[in-house]
This record gives sequence, structure tokens and C-alpha cells, in this order.
Amino acid sequence: MLGEDHSLLKEFPQYKDAILALAETNDDFATMMRDYNSLDKEIRKLEMRDSPISDGEMHQMKHDRAEMKDALHSWARSF
Repeated sequence: MLGEDHSLLKEFPQYKDAILALAETNDDFATMMRDYNSLDKEIRKLEMRDSPISDGEMHQMKHDRAEMKDALHSWARSF
């Protein structure tokens, strides 16, 4: 769905405590989480403006978001 929020806490509410704790105690996690949420916000903005970038660029952005989400999920799951 276009413009859908994929922020980390929205995607993994069951790991909210772990995500918040990691964001406070692990600089690498916090940096990746900020980057992930920023990229998600940028994708949503582009989708709402009817993607004024190429399909290839949008695909790459969504691929990067998915890779970061998988890494962050793995961190939170093992916390």
C-alpha cells in the first residue's frame, strides 16, 4: 500500500521494549534505526507524490529498507 508507515516500532510492536533499550544502549543499533526510519519516511513521501524517481531507484530504496529492517529485527529478537 502506498504511503504505508513501516517505522520500526510499528513493524515490531512485540519488540518495543528491546528496541527502545537497544536504541539507548547500542550506538550502532541507534544509528541504523535512525537511518531506517529516515529512509522509510523518504519512501513514504515519494510514494505520496507519485514516486518522482525512477522505478529502479525506488526499488533500491525499498531493498535497502528491507535489509536494514531484517538486521534490526535480528538485533531486537536476540536482545
